[in-house]
Amino acid sequence: MTSTNREILRNGTVLPPEDLRELLDLSRFLEQHTETAALLGPDGEQIPLPAEVYEVLVQVVGAMRKRRAVTIAPVEQRLTTQRAADLLGISRPTLIELLEAGKLPCDKPSGSRHRRLLLSDVLEYQQRRRAERSGVLDQLVSDAEDDGLYDPPPEDYLQAIREARSARS
Repeated sequence: MTSTNREILRNGTVLPPEDLRELLDLSRFLEQHTETAALLGPDGEQIPLPAEVYEVLVQVVGAMRKRRAVTIAPVEQRLTTQRAADLLGISRPTLIELLEAGKLPCDKPSGSRHRRLLLSDVLEYQQRRRAERSGVLDQLVSDAEDDGLYDPPPEDYLQAIREARSARS
């Protein structure tokens, strides 16, 4: 894939190629070879990829194979409120509420009225929220199981259907 075959957006996001054949070949190759790889230069020079770089490559190829765009940014990168909201999948006004409630740190560069957030803070908040949601879901399932609501016996469903039908007639 050459740079003419892909589109790099202004914010550094790379869109997957229209034709996924080369990407699927690469994905299959990476799935079959779990050891780290090496780069091969046009002159035949070879250099091994560090395991961390190889893992990033595997994740990027996996995402693009699913037709997802990919953005790679250094963790210390600062984000605008709009970009942070987009990353979290929430509206900008909702993000502002989180900032004002102190749930997510931000700063205002001197002489600016615009807030900036560290990417690492946004990712940490995202991870915390995922863990909280997972905990709440686990608790709901546990409560439903304790109350006998999770998997009622099929006879209960059949009885409810019979009662609903007789009530309609």
